[in-house]
Amino acid sequence: MSHALGIVIESLVAVLLMLTIGYCMLLNKRLKRLKADEHSLKATIAELITATEIAERAIGGLKHTVRDVNENLGSQLTAATQMAGHLKNMLAEGDGVIRRLSKIAIAARPSQEAEPAAPKISSAKAVAAAAEAFSERRRASGLAA
Repeated sequence: MSHALGIVIESLVAVLLMLTIGYCMLLNKRLKRLKADEHSLKATIAELITATEIAERAIGGLKHTVRDVNENLGSQLTAATQMAGHLKNMLAEGDGVIRRLSKIAIAARPSQEAEPAAPKISSAKAVAAAAEAFSERRRASGLAA
């Protein structure tokens, strides 16, 4: 029996050795994959570093551009505000001129009681006609250029 027990033990050791060799082969494959993944991971990290540097440079450029645009918009906004004030003054002056012209047109218009058959014209046409008559009178008297 001791001979059979020795063979059983030896067989068990041989099976365990074969399982160990198989497991070592499996671990070897996994380690190779891990090494390949490590190289891939290093390449990915290098790409991320490069992309980060490019992004940082782009952000710096964008900050510079924003600063330039802000300065440009500030000056343009100031100019636009000044222009708006100038236009407001010009509109006020134009309104005054229109009021004076309309007064002239009203004063130059013959009374409607004397000529009831006179055709009615729009106030814009009357203002234009009065302005034209006024400018012709000024030219005739030598006051206008």
